[in-house]
Amino acid sequence: MTVDSAAPLASERSDFIRDIVAADVAAGRIAAPVTRFPPEPNGYLHIGHAKSIVLNFGVAAELGGHCNLRFDDTNPAKEEQEYIEAIERDVRWLGFDWADNLFHASDYFEQLYAWAVHLIENGLAYVDDQSAEAIRETRGTLTTPGTESPYRDRPIGESLELFARMRAGEFPNGARVLRAKIDMASPNINLRDPVLYRIVHASHPRTGDAWCIYPTYDMAHGQSDAIEGVTHSLCTLEFEIHRPLYDWLIEHLPVPSRPRQIEFARLNLTHTVLSKRVLLRLVNEGHVRGWDDPRMPTISALRRRGFPAEGIRDFATMIGVAKSDSVIEYGQLEHAVRQVLNRTAARRFGVLDPLKVVVENYPEGQVESLDVVNNPEDPSAGTRPVEFGRELWIERDDFMEEPAPKFFRLAPGREVRLRNGYFITCTDVVKDSSGRVVELRCTYDPATRGGDAPDGRRPKATLHWVSAARAIPAEVRLYDHLFTRPDPGADGDLFADINPGSETIVGGAMLEASLAATPVGETVQFERLGYFTPDSDSRPDALVFNRTLTLKDTWAKVQARG
Repeated sequence: MTVDSAAPLASERSDFIRDIVAADVAAGRIAAPVTRFPPEPNGYLHIGHAKSIVLNFGVAAELGGHCNLRFDDTNPAKEEQEYIEAIERDVRWLGFDWADNLFHASDYFEQLYAWAVHLIENGLAYVDDQSAEAIRETRGTLTTPGTESPYRDRPIGESLELFARMRAGEFPNGARVLRAKIDMASPNINLRDPVLYRIVHASHPRTGDAWCIYPTYDMAHGQSDAIEGVTHSLCTLEFEIHRPLYDWLIEHLPVPSRPRQIEFARLNLTHTVLSKRVLLRLVNEGHVRGWDDPRMPTISALRRRGFPAEGIRDFATMIGVAKSDSVIEYGQLEHAVRQVLNRTAARRFGVLDPLKVVVENYPEGQVESLDVVNNPEDPSAGTRPVEFGRELWIERDDFMEEPAPKFFRLAPGREVRLRNGYFITCTDVVKDSSGRVVELRCTYDPATRGGDAPDGRRPKATLHWVSAARAIPAEVRLYDHLFTRPDPGADGDLFADINPGSETIVGGAMLEASLAATPVGETVQFERLGYFTPDSDSRPDALVFNRTLTLKDTWAKVQARG
């Protein structure tokens, strides 16, 4: 673990998992915890995985242990090298380092095969010729026992021979499986002779065509934990029902260690989905641009949108670790991110819907440099020069020709403050042939440089602006929730709840010149507008910025109201 942030120490955190692990250390049952983060390389990681990453790496580091990164690569039909590389990149970006502890379930294929043979030899597994459909139909229900396979009492020697021939590639996909022999009447369906191996004729990203039979998750997971010396296998609640099988396999195999599985509640977040199967459909069906589309809940998408890794880690810490499922408001994630960005993001000027202002009494051809604070929350960030001239851009909705009640921004005859600039007063309005306002004529008070008047007068509004002579054009992409409902699909078709306004592309924005040098991966605040970051599509001659978040923190206001 390499995170160097203000994360609480173990003594400052408390949850049931940390209590269990700490008790095991204190009692001398283990010297130090070894945990693991075991993703399947069949898609990109999402914010739910971030919670697991923070937990697994955090618990281990806090108590002097380490966390393994292990790829659960047992299904080559769905796995790709692209996903492997993306997972490693995302874990590192979040701030965690597995050092020399990078493993793959495929590292253990030979050992797992030998242990499967061990089960057959001891009468604890058999080769079943039934189809997947037949096995499913005979498993029974929650209230009725399963039906034993006609091959359940197949002679050990025959199962050994068939299993070897399965490995040799003699049979097509689905022709045979290896099943554990446990209890077809067990109240836990997972113990009703679960499948341990299946035939999959597909090239594996790491082992190529060396294997055509692959262990199931249940066969590979616990045994991989045992091989690696994992002390605590932290899983989400859907694996609780698998724990008896996890323990059964550990008990009946000559494994080198005995890990302990503990379950915790997975992350559920409003206005999005955290299912790789659904996320893959969103990508493949063209609902989004890809796995890193800023509307997606994937870690790569959040990074592209401008969410800082620290904010995601803080969110995972904030929501804690629970034993029962719940749904977290998306606004809580945004709040954690805003807290970080408010402290760290540089301030800049940008105008999304530009309206020209001509300061008529400002000398033509004159340009002056104004010192503007980079971040009022961080005095060490210093100041930057911003050019002021006769022609400026302001936000169109900062002007109203016939101002409504409580509209305090610019209007004919009204004076406002330009941030870090001067007071200006609108004297005239220029319109085009359709009656649309295209330009404002204004005057300025030279005595108000920097935003204060010697006579103490205080305009009710302060506007952001950019110099028309120095502004750079950009495309700005504004993002909203990908789904209109907080519970997508609750009324039926999840895809019918996709928000058609989840992305709005704004062309012709005018930005402060310094923003041209903002690197991809850095998030800044456009004053009064929100947080923005350059998109990976951005080019020097065609800038593209994504809105990370607005400045409005609804969740914080709700919390403040109690």
